[in-house]
Amino acid sequence: MPKMKHRQCIIQSSLPDDVALKIASFLEETEVCALECCSRFWRKLCGSDCIWESLARQRWPLLSLSNSQSSSTISQNSDPTSEGWRGFYMKRHGEMESGASNVVNYVEQCTRSDSLEVGDYLQAMDELSTMKLGFKDVKMFLFNPKLNVLVNLVGLHYCISRLNLPREDVMEALQSCKISDRKVCVRWWKLGRWFYGFRMRDESHSRWVSLADLAMAKEEEVLGVLHRGAIHEVLRVQIYFANPSRSLWSRQSTQVRS
Repeated sequence: MPKMKHRQCIIQSSLPDDVALKIASFLEETEVCALECCSRFWRKLCGSDCIWESLARQRWPLLSLSNSQSSSTISQNSDPTSEGWRGFYMKRHGEMESGASNVVNYVEQCTRSDSLEVGDYLQAMDELSTMKLGFKDVKMFLFNPKLNVLVNLVGLHYCISRLNLPREDVMEALQSCKISDRKVCVRWWKLGRWFYGFRMRDESHSRWVSLADLAMAKEEEVLGVLHRGAIHEVLRVQIYFANPSRSLWSRQSTQVRS
């Protein structure tokens, strides 16, 4: 053991700092934390601001972190008690976890009779945008297969419409989290068309779709309805996570003369 430690010290002392930093820059957060437990050399290097600044910018690209900001400025603006980018990262991670948990609770509370109104659905998306949730946050906190599939759907739609991520990346995340095959039923009602001075009955549409279909643009009409919500000719939109065996809301318009 003493010989092994001596050999390790020789390797570390001969390793240039820029090379060591380059090695650490390829690692994920958990791997950086594991590496810094190996020795004093790696603990000092893995706690450096350049490592955690890179990790923070990769995880939260929507944050307005200008390149001109110094580490001390980040520390003062985010949390006076933290030290540099590592402190900022840890604080931000806690905020994202708490905010995502609030959105999950909101969706679950708004779910009535196995369905979610589109207004509440879009409100949940707005909350994620306000928090500037990153892709890794979505995968970590919203793509959990143990959560309601409607929460998964909110995260999926947020990635596509708000983060503008490549669909292939979103699909890969769905598959790795084992939720790509989960399905929802989207129902919407459209205002009846006018025909020779009479307005026809309102039209009811219903579609079962998987998260994979939505991610890969196989159900653009459904995604468009969810994105726009209940406006113009669309009277109401509901999203079900169980089989809607009976209509909980229907609108039958009587024919009206012009």
